[in-house]
Amino acid sequence: MPKKLKNEKGLLKEALRLIMVDAVKRGIVEFEATDSHDLKIEYAYRLLIHDKEISPLPRGQDTLPKIRHRLAMWVTHKLPDDHALLG
Repeated sequence: MPKKLKNEKGLLKEALRLIMVDAVKRGIVEFEATDSHDLKIEYAYRLLIHDKEISPLPRGQDTLPKIRHRLAMWVTHKLPDDHALLG
């Protein structure tokens, strides 16, 4: 498992927010209140792969903890350098 990022939970939350806002704006997804958090994480991961924003994890290593980490890492490159989550 990769080293955990400082504020990884907050970074994951921000990554999901950014990805979901974009996906809804593009009209490619509509989430229900009953959709699980894990489902949203997996969808966000697959959408970033489809959009060629990230490369997929190797087959068999695409576990939920690693997907969460990958999303958190992705958002670190999208946030401004002075963002509170990066401090």
